[in-house]
Amino acid sequence: MELRIIQQPASDFLHLLCSMSFTFSGWEACCEKGKHLKSGQAPSWGHGYIMYHGTHKNNAHTIIMSGFKPSAGGTLGPGVYCSRDINKALGYPAFCPPDERVVLKLWVKVGKVKRIDAQNIHLATSWHQNGYDTAWLPPSMGIHEEDCVWDPKRLTVISIAHCTDANTKTAVEGLIRQKAGGKAQDQKKSQCQVCKKQMEETHNLQKCWSCPVTICPFMDKHICHTRS
Repeated sequence: MELRIIQQPASDFLHLLCSMSFTFSGWEACCEKGKHLKSGQAPSWGHGYIMYHGTHKNNAHTIIMSGFKPSAGGTLGPGVYCSRDINKALGYPAFCPPDERVVLKLWVKVGKVKRIDAQNIHLATSWHQNGYDTAWLPPSMGIHEEDCVWDPKRLTVISIAHCTDANTKTAVEGLIRQKAGGKAQDQKKSQCQVCKKQMEETHNLQKCWSCPVTICPFMDKHICHTRS
């Protein structure tokens, strides 16, 4: 059997392509889910990650019920300090007996992140004024990585990562469940009935261009079943 390769001018192929009709209906969005990054991995803008925050056991109640109070200053300037390395959080607060420390496990929406290294050291305390939501100090020379988040609303306490006081642990875990339950009710009230996501503004619902199903532009997936 002899195989022959027939070459055609590019103009002929383009004409053929233009004469074809394509029908597209539906979509599936592929995105990286929030995860627990390793200490040296750079966070991606707009994603959420597991982090840790060390505090005194007497402060845990206030943090959960009223939110974090940003530090007035520090290595990375004002903001809420946390770390993806639990060993960093285990050392805080400084000069505090270990049995009085509580490490909170957080879910942090990092927003726009600025890496602070030798090239960007001039932004170590002014990153927010330059349009960033979080500053990230990578691990170096045995020093654990550290993050500073400007807006406390970007941090949510999801559990206790470390607490040696059984009574404190039980009480704080109860508050976390209570807070989570109330937040879930508030979120449900502002939830889009089609995409099931929280709405800052009303979503613009419309009919699919190929089937009669109502769709939302914020849906992760829509499979169109057209009628034959």
